[in-house]
Amino acid sequence: MAKNKTIATANSVTDFINAVEDATKRNDAFELVKIIQKQTGFEPKMWGASIIGFGSYHYKYDSGHEGDAPLVGFSPRKDAFSFYVYLTDENKEELLPDFGKHKVAKACVYFKKLTDIDPEILKKMISLSVKNLNKLYPSN
Repeated sequence: MAKNKTIATANSVTDFINAVEDATKRNDAFELVKIIQKQTGFEPKMWGASIIGFGSYHYKYDSGHEGDAPLVGFSPRKDAFSFYVYLTDENKEELLPDFGKHKVAKACVYFKKLTDIDPEILKKMISLSVKNLNKLYPSN
């Protein structure tokens, strides 16, 4: 079975963010850390080389594949922030129409900068991700 690439590391979150070239993205990343940390109560931690995660949960699929992942995370990618949250279809229908400028993938919401999105909806999404994953994987 393949080994998970995205695992928690001891790498510095601050060093990682300081290496982000774009000043706006760098400042937004530091602000996102503050928002997510306050909303979740978890310290930021590097997951793999480029994801900043908060909290964790252990998953195990029917296929036998298992591992750990952050309850909420983000990565300041070159084109946009990749925001990793677990939202139900109902959550998405309720929150995303008013979230602001974004794109959606299966497990990720992309946005370019914090001024493009509604911070209150961001906070709701963070809280729902933690709640949804703790319900789905209650052994945490």
